[in-house]
Amino acid sequence: MRRIVLMSGVSLDGYIEGPDREIDWHVVDDELHRHFNELIAGMGGILSGRVTHQLMADYWPTADQDPANSGTVAEFAAIWREKPKIVYSRTLERAEWNTTVEHEVDPDRVAALKAEPGGDLVLSGAELAREFLRLGLVDEFRIYVHPVLIGRGKPLFPAGDLRMGLRLTETHRFGNGVVLLRYELSEPAN
Repeated sequence: MRRIVLMSGVSLDGYIEGPDREIDWHVVDDELHRHFNELIAGMGGILSGRVTHQLMADYWPTADQDPANSGTVAEFAAIWREKPKIVYSRTLERAEWNTTVEHEVDPDRVAALKAEPGGDLVLSGAELAREFLRLGLVDEFRIYVHPVLIGRGKPLFPAGDLRMGLRLTETHRFGNGVVLLRYELSEPAN
């Protein structure tokens, strides 16, 4: 059975973006990009919220056509275009680039997706992650902690009533100081 993997970059103080949606503090070098390329290439699909999907769709479909982008960046553009994607949005009616639009998170439909053959499904976007967590649909966390404090912005995990026991399954330090923390659930959410 496929798993839902919440994957996100965060500042050391837990933010996924600054107060003006800036992510220029993300430290992505060739080593980390190569890691992302290998990881996403093996995934069965990408699940994202509208904002995250539109940010990706504004850049990645043609990123490999820019002569300034080569190597791992150009490689990721091809991976992203071909990967099946589901965008969860109440406002979008359609999306391009191998993308299906879902208007709500339906646990039965997610269970059916997980039962399909293929690789795990990567989940991104703070609002969508919050809904998947609330519904107990996340199986694994891959959190990439960037070596920066930004002080304020949008947290990956906002304050709330959700409590989950986690088991650390992997850590990896990249040369640029980013640290991967990989967790699986050790007890159900409550």
